[in-house]
Amino acid sequence: MAAAIPGGGLLFSDSSPKSICSSSSSFFFGPLLRRLSPPRSSASLPSSPSWGASSRIACRSFAPSSSSVYSSHSGGEKTIPKDFIHISDFDKATIMKILRQASEVKALLKSGDRTFQPFKGKTMAMIFTKPSMRTRVSFETGFSILGGHAVYLGPNDIQIGKREETRDVARVLSRYNDIIMARLFAHQDILDLARYASVPVINGLTDYNHPCQIMADALTIIEHIGELEGRKIVYVGDGNNIVHSWLLLASVIPFHFVCACPKGFEPDKKTVENARKTGISEIIVTDNPKEAVRGADVVYSDVWASMGQKEEAAFRREKFQGFQVNEAMMDLAGPKAHFMHCLPAERGIEVTDGVIEAPNSIVFPQAENRMHAQNAIMLHLFGL
Repeated sequence: MAAAIPGGGLLFSDSSPKSICSSSSSFFFGPLLRRLSPPRSSASLPSSPSWGASSRIACRSFAPSSSSVYSSHSGGEKTIPKDFIHISDFDKATIMKILRQASEVKALLKSGDRTFQPFKGKTMAMIFTKPSMRTRVSFETGFSILGGHAVYLGPNDIQIGKREETRDVARVLSRYNDIIMARLFAHQDILDLARYASVPVINGLTDYNHPCQIMADALTIIEHIGELEGRKIVYVGDGNNIVHSWLLLASVIPFHFVCACPKGFEPDKKTVENARKTGISEIIVTDNPKEAVRGADVVYSDVWASMGQKEEAAFRREKFQGFQVNEAMMDLAGPKAHFMHCLPAERGIEVTDGVIEAPNSIVFPQAENRMHAQNAIMLHLFGL
């Protein structure tokens, strides 16, 4: 059973008798890495992003972790989930703790140090009903680098809900593996996996949301802009699972989120309503992309026709006229605006080649951060 750290496991005070404080100069001197790496000269190490008003690195508590058998969104009183299904299942402190740890472990790996092997002896089952490059490679590589072994199960290996019931798959894989990651079509399938699995389950993508991508996006924004809180994030395109994930994050961390999409392609109304009800972030849904991007810190795009919608591609191109992120739209956003895309991109359709290749594009650091964010998510679910 996975162990989770109550309250996120990061303290903002050095008063705890069971904590070790780090230097303010680099994430390499964070408490996690001080325990894992031999001393190095700080002159050779990269600087770290800001994580808020204070430049001092938080202290890690070494209090005992508590186990939880609670499965995300399974009903009853909300407590610490054993799974990573929706970002909104976690509080702000926990999300920020995961992002800090992602930055720490990323810095360690960038240094060339491969001595941190927290997943040694562990196995992960990766279920794919949707094919993927980034999800498979980032999870498999990340888990391997940190000492574990990942098993790929493609669309024809299981056929969830057809050849074998989801509840049976969950219980069998739990007996072989320490963690399960699944990239699926139907969101109910990930909920069923989490309900019946006795090990942590990670949502690698469903038609409803894509939480691992948005965690990588948040890490990228913090690295390149300095912080996420209070920033204006403008998504231009289809109101899809990426938008839903941004809305779920906006219900936890305060920022200004705008979704500019054609009429008839808006995100799920209930998800928008629930995010607004929290009162955490300013949330706007509009069909005017040119007005939406003004003053943006980030302009974000995705394909207009996702996997499973390709037969609608011609129809959607017609409906999405005026929603292409091009150089003129980025000029409206202003010189400080960064461009992001979760990839794969259809260059010349939802975004121009010039925008992706521009100096303020952070698309490829964003793609790299999938691995680092996911590593930190798994560390959290293992209680490490």
